[in-house]
Amino acid sequence: MQMNDSQRILASQEKVWAALNDPAVLKQCIPGCQSLEMSSPTDMTATVVLRVGPVKATFGGKVTLSDLDPPNSYRITGEGSGGIAGFAKGGATVTLTAEGPDVTLLHYNVDAQIGGKLAQLGGRLIDSTAKKLAAEFFTAFGNAVVAAHAAE
Repeated sequence: MQMNDSQRILASQEKVWAALNDPAVLKQCIPGCQSLEMSSPTDMTATVVLRVGPVKATFGGKVTLSDLDPPNSYRITGEGSGGIAGFAKGGATVTLTAEGPDVTLLHYNVDAQIGGKLAQLGGRLIDSTAKKLAAEFFTAFGNAVVAAHAAE
């Protein structure tokens, strides 16, 4: 499955970049995130509870940042296991472009794969859930960055 979209965020590119690398910001924005801990500047472990149709599962996994080009772009990859529900793995390339001193365009290109019981639910349900989760994350992320920027 592949998705791509972009979002305009009312904050400087540097502030958006800092938030993309802040586990506390990411944790509050990832739907269902129970924990997100940084084990190195480029590695994190996470626990996320997700519901896809009738299947609810807790995924434990790791996230790695690579191809870092601060404050312009990076690649984020992750994989997790949800026990009997299956597994998910994938990645996203995130690119930031300044559109002014306090406006940043965040563009993402996601590729993901799932297996196990989740894969049996059907492509349309999986695709719509993935798009909904991505939209929830990036909306929450944009709001968190704008709120932090406004507080300064």
